Amino acid sequence: MEQSGGIQASLGGRYATALFELARESKSIDTVEASLATIRQALAESADFKTLTTSPLIGRLDAAKAVAAAAGVMKLDATTTSFLGVLAHNRRLGQLPAIIRAFRGLASRYRGETTAEVTSAHPLSNAQVSELKQQLRQRVGREVAVELNVDQSLLGGLVVRIGSQMIDSSIRTRLNTLAHAMKG
Repeated sequence: MEQSGGIQASLGGRYATALFELARESKSIDTVEASLATIRQALAESADFKTLTTSPLIGRLDAAKAVAAAAGVMKLDATTTSFLGVLAHNRRLGQLPAIIRAFRGLASRYRGETTAEVTSAHPLSNAQVSELKQQLRQRVGREVAVELNVDQSLLGGLVVRIGSQMIDSSIRTRLNTLAHAMKG
């Protein structure tokens, strides 16, 4: 599968590509993607797990044992669990957010989808996500997978990134624009 230079160029992208190829060969792309979503959620919600992946004070062996235990608790698939062990051994657990993002992009492209990174001030309901996907599908002309993030500093509205294109309808940006207009 041909990769864009941007994804392959980064260290996280190279690891994501390797994981994607393993998942594709074992016909487990969706399973690995679900496991990576679980890891992403754990990184966002657990300070201990985030520390495990980012602390330079945790040795390779201890990190490998800890991620293996965490993988068991999170019920991750075997491919992703082994991959975490490789990352721990290579001291690359800190690359997980970039790896997860790159893997999602590869999986979306493989399925013929476009990925949109959507940041909102508050969590979106299932109905809002469905409506957003429909709007984005009409705008882009094909299926759109959404990666949802919450940033309360937006106050309201959305920031949507599709590739290099950004749609910013956040209240924070509108207020900043208004403030600049009033100054000048």
